Order: sequence, then C-alpha cells, then structure tokens
Amino acid sequence: MPGRPGTRTKAIVLGRTKLAEQDLILTLLAESGEQLRAVAKGARKPGGRLASRSELFSEADFLISQGRSLGIVSEAALVNAHDKIRGSLERVSAASAIAEVARHSCYEDVTDPYLYPITARALLACEQAADQPHLDLCVAAYCLKVLSHAGWRPELGSCIACGDEATSFFSVRAGGLLCASCAKDVEGAQELSATEIQWLRALISLTFDELLTAKIDLELSVLLLSIVHAWCATQLDARLRAYEFLLSV
Repeated sequence: MPGRPGTRTKAIVLGRTKLAEQDLILTLLAESGEQLRAVAKGARKPGGRLASRSELFSEADFLISQGRSLGIVSEAALVNAHDKIRGSLERVSAASAIAEVARHSCYEDVTDPYLYPITARALLACEQAADQPHLDLCVAAYCLKVLSHAGWRPELGSCIACGDEATSFFSVRAGGLLCASCAKDVEGAQELSATEIQWLRALISLTFDELLTAKIDLELSVLLLSIVHAWCATQLDARLRAYEFLLSV
C-alpha cells in the first residue's frame, strides 16, 4: 500500500505544544514563509529520531505528510540547530522573542519569501551577539524590519501630523515621529534625542552584520527594545509574553 504523499520543505521551529505522552505539535515557519503545524511523533522520547530536530529555533529539512487535520513529520534532517543559543538565558530569551513575533507574522496558506531568511539570520545573530546590548539590537531590528515589511512601518522621516522634519517625539498611537508642537496634542508621546531617533531609523536600514559591530550601551538598547515592543504589541494586537520576559532579564 503506498504511503501518504508528503511535501519537503526547510522550516524553522517556532513553537512546540505537548501532545499525548511522547509527541509534539510543531509550529513551523516554512521556507515559503507559510506557517505550518505538524505532529512530530515520538519527539519527546529521549533519543527519539525526531527529538533533536524538533528543538525550538532549529532549522531542518522536513518531509511532512498530510494528516486528517494536521501535517505529520515523516522525516527531518537538521540544517542548523542554533546550538549556541541554548545554555544561555539571555540568548534563549532573545531568540524566543524573535520566534514569538515570527509566529504572529506568518500565516497558513500565505506565502512570503521574505520571512524565512530574515528569521534565520536573526537567530544566527543571537548566536553571534557579543553582549546583551547587541542581543537587544538584534531583537528590536528583526521585529521592526518584519513589521515594516508587513505594512506597519512607523513614520521616521518627518512629523506624521504636519510633515515638519524637526522631530523630537515618538508616538505608537500616532504612528511615528512628531514635532514638539504636534506632540502636545498626543497623549503618551515620548521625547527622544536626535541620537535615539537615528537609532530607530538604523534598526530598519542597517544589516545584522552592521548592527552586531555597532557601538551601543545597555541603556540605549533597552530603550529601543521597549519602543519596538510597544509598536509590535499595538500593531499585532497581541500580548507578547516572550518579549516582555526579555525586557525583564
């Protein structure tokens, strides 16, 4: 009797849910940008053939067969385990925030070839970051880049209300930068220095290679991380618990 047909795809493990005693339901970001959910049978069994390939943040080449309601992982071969993330609370926290935003940004049956490579690069950056400020930068940059790509890009060129290029405030509610005059009418507008505004722009424009070698201190990285968190939570209309935990580390 022929086996069930399967689809082969590279994918990143974004989430894991326990199923029965030894199985997992994996939430995957496929190479196409689609979100997939598939059962990995025996993935919780020590030494099981899928155990190491079903770890969070792992990239693997999956063969997924069609089940009744969910896919079924028939085979998996590791592409990049991202081992350097594990064993470090700071790196796991950063990678978890990235995976959380990725889950909210990919959808079943919707392709977007931008998502897989930038998510893979961001996870690699979490391994490469030299310290906490650069981990913060990687998360903030990933999240702002992905949301900007999806259509939720903050206005960072001029005042979103009047167009004045002399800006000194940022408002999630308004949608970006504001001049001092317009900010008076926006509750919760946050005053920023010229350097802080330049860094917000840099999160979108700079590559991860450039961000990893940039000079930045912890106070500034936490500020950027907090602003981007507020932006993501508002635009995605979701509570981002992993991101909140990262801010508390």
